[in-house]
Amino acid sequence: MIAAGPRGPLSDAAMEPVIEKAFRRGKPAAVALVINSPGGSPVQSSLIAARIRRLADEKKIPVIAFVEDTAASGGYWLACAADEILADRSSVVGSIGVISAGFGAHVFLARQGVERRVHTSGKSKSMLDPFQPEKEEDVTRLKGLLEDIHAAFVDHVKARRAGKLKESDDLFTGEFWLAGKAQELGLIDGIGHLVPEMKKRFGDKVRFRRYGPRRGWMSRIGANVIEDALAGVEERAAYARFGL
Repeated sequence: MIAAGPRGPLSDAAMEPVIEKAFRRGKPAAVALVINSPGGSPVQSSLIAARIRRLADEKKIPVIAFVEDTAASGGYWLACAADEILADRSSVVGSIGVISAGFGAHVFLARQGVERRVHTSGKSKSMLDPFQPEKEEDVTRLKGLLEDIHAAFVDHVKARRAGKLKESDDLFTGEFWLAGKAQELGLIDGIGHLVPEMKKRFGDKVRFRRYGPRRGWMSRIGANVIEDALAGVEERAAYARFGL
């Protein structure tokens, strides 16, 4: 999952040294992005993608994305940072939309005889409080925010896939597809796997330098068991939306 902070390895802060090394160490003929993400934070997706594009343009290095299980939502945002996108035939691609989910606990609290007391100095300060009944004006405001984020996502996809996208009413509805249909729609460029594709382009003697985020030593020895477990549940739920 793409998230700020310690909830997952895919954040701009975590990926900064990885991406910088990939572009700056030696003189790479290309940078390959191996993507497997159900999405997450739109801001972190945008920051990571912008970093990739800045370095690619600065170093004049082509970028090719290879999708594994899924490049959905924010994962597809990252894939669009590449000049080309290739995937396995069974890869899930798309979900160009924005989602906000939560729970309401006000009925449960009332049944337990618990009274929620909130005092604010601004009428919108307690917006979408999960311990109070949902307010129509809060939902309207949230939908407006989601529409604005969605518009930014759509603009990014249209800019990066300019001239490749096919006309479709479902393209930006949050729908997702397997790679074959995604290729028909112009969301990806073809079917292909990392090693054989790079050998085909750069010869059998092509050498790979692999970079990836490292887990902190506390996490490696199991000191963050509860946090890792919660992050795992959240990530599992995100993949489950795509049948994975």
